[in-house]
Amino acid sequence: MTWQPAHPGWADPEQPAHPGSRTPSGLFPSGPPSRPTWREPHPVTGSAVASGAAVTAAWLVLFALLGRDVPGYAWWTVVAGGLAWAAALALARHGDRGVATGVAIVTAGGWSVAAAVVAVTWATTGDWPLW
Repeated sequence: MTWQPAHPGWADPEQPAHPGSRTPSGLFPSGPPSRPTWREPHPVTGSAVASGAAVTAAWLVLFALLGRDVPGYAWWTVVAGGLAWAAALALARHGDRGVATGVAIVTAGGWSVAAAVVAVTWATTGDWPLW
């Protein structure tokens, strides 16, 4: 063990530092933290994720209803999902990350459903439905 001088606030200024005194490691804190603890302004909560998911589901359904056939449904879903992901990126950077998580999850699910519809249509008709 190497000798370290005692912290000026811990030792009596009249007494010299002893070889056994050293700065604590911090493994077992003995007082309040020396730096403030950062708290998130918008922590991710279940209600925020659920609200983002619900609004995005309604958004995707409204856009999907604009399509009159499979290609229209697929393209409107791609457009609505792209806009939703742009909103999720903005929310993740500047807003509520929980809502952004719900938006991203439901958008991915909506795109998966549209891809499955396109794949099933392609498999049953033998014709690529998107162009």
